[in-house]
Amino acid sequence: MPKIRKEFHWDRVISCYAERPQNVNAMMALVFASSPEKPALVDGARRTTYSELDRIVNALATGLSSKGVRQGDRVAVMLANQAEAVLSVLAIARLGAILVPLGTRLKKPEISYIFEDADPVAIIYSPAFAQEIPDAGPTSGMRFECGNAAWRQMLEKQVEPLPAMAAVKIDEHDLFGILYTSGTTGKPKGAMLTHLNVVHSCMHWQDAHQLTRDERTLVCVPWSHVAGLCGVVLPFLSIAGALVLMAEFGRRDFLVLAQQERITHALMVPAMYGLCLLEPDLESFDLGQWRIGAYGSAPMPEPTIQRFAQAFPKLQMCNCYGATETTSPATMMPRGDGVAHAESIGKTVPCGDIRVMDDQGRELPAGEEGELWIGGPMVVPGYWQNPEANATSFGGGYWKSGDIGAIDADGYVRIADRKKDMVNRGGFKVYPAEVESVLTGIDGVVEAAVIGHPDEILGESVIAFLNVVSDDIDEAMVRAYCAERMADYKVPGRVVIGKTPLPRNANGKIQKADLRETAKSLPPSSRTHKVASKSVKGAAA
Repeated sequence: MPKIRKEFHWDRVISCYAERPQNVNAMMALVFASSPEKPALVDGARRTTYSELDRIVNALATGLSSKGVRQGDRVAVMLANQAEAVLSVLAIARLGAILVPLGTRLKKPEISYIFEDADPVAIIYSPAFAQEIPDAGPTSGMRFECGNAAWRQMLEKQVEPLPAMAAVKIDEHDLFGILYTSGTTGKPKGAMLTHLNVVHSCMHWQDAHQLTRDERTLVCVPWSHVAGLCGVVLPFLSIAGALVLMAEFGRRDFLVLAQQERITHALMVPAMYGLCLLEPDLESFDLGQWRIGAYGSAPMPEPTIQRFAQAFPKLQMCNCYGATETTSPATMMPRGDGVAHAESIGKTVPCGDIRVMDDQGRELPAGEEGELWIGGPMVVPGYWQNPEANATSFGGGYWKSGDIGAIDADGYVRIADRKKDMVNRGGFKVYPAEVESVLTGIDGVVEAAVIGHPDEILGESVIAFLNVVSDDIDEAMVRAYCAERMADYKVPGRVVIGKTPLPRNANGKIQKADLRETAKSLPPSSRTHKVASKSVKGAAA
């Protein structure tokens, strides 16, 4: 096991790997030098070696630099799981600029908020998402459309590293990226991921799963989310592994590609595993090389774990738990323990520190439930330009997760409950306050409440309750209104419309427990599962 020592960073004394690359560029330079001819990317028919990847990244970084992108500038990227996304991530890092990933399901109002907050100087995007890019933001000269003639010319150019790039000195406390994560207030917060955070996240994956240079992983969760970026793309690049890119998840397409490319690893949300089990000939697929089946972002039903273990005896199911604020994993299931400890989310990562605290900020004994406070070199220093959220969410060197759980005497962590209001839809986190804010913008809606409802495929579906004063409001209109203003996984799968006030307590707070009871008696809706199956495509971990 690599040597770990205590170090002082920011306002914290934390455990760190003593020997580590000082930034993502240094981490990748080792790979480019040691493994030039190894396969790096598989994107459909396109196959890219590490030497080719190094050259193209240099060309893109040079092109961005020539247009005016400088160290410390924010650069937004809105691309699907494709080779150009990986190129963009590494090119931005090479310049010492700051990555701002945009989920491909985000809508124009959501992107506008991120533009206002992060103030990116440039954006790299696919023409498929051009209609969602706000007019405000980077100027036309700093908008790079992936795949057009200018883009191809920039990538095909044979260039030497610019002197300015060679002179870039990146401290491990410098920002690698700003990833936006919604909060219970409904306002997205920009978690500031430093190079120190990202390097440790990569090393945690390597350490816990004993990854080798021969790994082949299938990237089927969105790269733009922390699980895809810091749980798959960067960790596997850092060991010279091969990334097999999948633009959108489809259960049979996944199984076919996994067999064809002889994958050894995949990180998916439980809903994806559940969908794979629906394939009648699942056991006919030759997946003998697949040894690590990682999952997170939502509870995995124990029957699903058992059935996968039966179908693929060599596959080790490994639960992982983390958040954008923890740069991916804070806990990981030790290899081989996934079936025996199916109720657990694993053990704290090697350099991590998790405490179970009561409401008064006092640590609780083993086995007792309280809020999980998470510390370590993977925990971000805070949110971008948001001192109020920093004061609320961080303290004493820890991030206060808001999740209720316990740690047993053997170190296995268990989640008892999540934040009361958050809905976990196929791995995507939906915060009711954000959806409710949109719903109350509809003329004639007096009040709105959004809850999660159990769903056997996705874990939870989204149900909205409305109190209205207009006869013109119906479910189809409400869903269409929402679809224009937010990502599709946030759009309620079911809308219950009435003309009576929603239940409130004496303090005027809506009683969502009552609404959850009401939801249990609602008749089945065919629409709910139709939407649910769509929203699993590209689900996040």
